[in-house]
Amino acid sequence: MNIAFIPVRGGSKSIPLKNIKLLCKQPLIYWTTSAAVNAICVDRTIIATDSIEIKETVKKLNLSKVTIYDRQPENASDTSSTESIMLEFINRHHFKDDDYFLLIQATSPLLKSNDIDLAYKKLINEKADSLLTVVRNKRFYWNKSGQPINYNYQHRPRRQDFDGIFMENGALYINSIGNIKRDNNRLSGKIALYEMPEYTGFEMDESDDWFIVEQLMKRYIAKNIPLKTQNQIKLFVMDVDGVLTDGGMYYSESGEELKKFNTRDAMGLEMLRNQGIKTAIITGENTNSVKNRAKKIKVDYVFQGVTDKAKILEKLCNDTGISLTETAYIGDDVNDLSAIKIVGLSACPANAVDEVKDKVDLVLNKNGGDGAVRDWCERIIAKPADTF
Repeated sequence: MNIAFIPVRGGSKSIPLKNIKLLCKQPLIYWTTSAAVNAICVDRTIIATDSIEIKETVKKLNLSKVTIYDRQPENASDTSSTESIMLEFINRHHFKDDDYFLLIQATSPLLKSNDIDLAYKKLINEKADSLLTVVRNKRFYWNKSGQPINYNYQHRPRRQDFDGIFMENGALYINSIGNIKRDNNRLSGKIALYEMPEYTGFEMDESDDWFIVEQLMKRYIAKNIPLKTQNQIKLFVMDVDGVLTDGGMYYSESGEELKKFNTRDAMGLEMLRNQGIKTAIITGENTNSVKNRAKKIKVDYVFQGVTDKAKILEKLCNDTGISLTETAYIGDDVNDLSAIKIVGLSACPANAVDEVKDKVDLVLNKNGGDGAVRDWCERIIAKPADTF
C-alpha cells in the first residue's frame, strides 16, 4: 500500500490559516490533495490536521480516497517537527514495513500527480531506500568569508554550461514505513533524487511567496487542470478593447475612430455557436465599429457604453435563464473585474493588467487582438479528456 500523507496545521503565523486560503479560486490544500488523489501510485491520501476549519474545507472538496486524521496537540505546535506527526500517525495504525509513505507538503501546490508517479517509479527503478524532490539551482553561492562555494569566480561559467546544485523544494518525500520507524526520519539509506522544474522551488511561507506562486500556478498548473465546468458553459462574454482588439486607437484622415480585429477570433466564436453557446459583448465604448463587427461575426448580445459590467451581466443571465456559473468571461482591464468575480470561468489576454491577471482563472498565452479570444474559445469547447 502507498499512503500519501499531507500534514497541515491551523496555527500558521506568517499567513493565518494559509492552508485553506484561496489560491487560484481553490483552497491551498486542494492542489496537493488533488495531485495525490489523481496519482496512479497512491492508494490512500491522509490529511493530518488539528484545525476544525481545515477539516470542514477538506470535506467540502469532495475528493475521493481522502481520509482526515486528527493530529494530537503536542504534534501540532509551532515547534513540532514533521517527523513527529508522521511517527504519531504511523504508530497509531497497522502498516506493513514495506508499505510506502509519501510525505507531501501542502505549501508546494506546484506539485503535479504526474510528478508523484514519476518520482515513485524512479525510486523503484533505482532500487533506492527513499527519495526526495529537488530543483536545479544555477545561482552562484559564497560563504561569509568571501569564498565561492560552488564555482570559480576567475572562470565564471555561462548559465547554460553550469550544472548548478540541487536544492530541496519540499514538495515530496518517499520512504518505506519500516525505514521511517527505524530511523525516525523521512529519508533513509540510499536516497534518490527526482528533479522538478526550477519554478517549483517556491514554497508558500510568506506573503510575497503567495503572490509569486499564484502567478506560476496560473501559468503552469491551473491551465492544466481538467475543465470541470466545460460542458456547463452556455454563455461566452467578451470585452472589446484589449480583448477583441489590440487596444490601439486608430483614426482615419477624416477623424473616424478605427479598431483592429482578428479574423481568428471570429472563427473561434463560430466554433462556440456550433456548440450551442451564446456569445455577448459588454464594453464601455460606444462605437459603430463595434456594432458593425458584432453584427458581422453574429454576436448574440451587444451592450455598449456600459459602466457597471456586473449589473448588465446579471440582467443578461436573468433574461436568458443562463446562470452566472454557466458563463465564461474574458477581459483585460480593471473595469472587467466586477464581471470576472461573478462568473463560473474567467480568462484574460497575456498582456492584461496585473490586477486582472491576479483574479482570473487563466492567463492566456495570446495578447488581445492577437488570437486571445480564439484561444479561450478552443479551451471552452475542448473535449472532456482535454486539459484546461
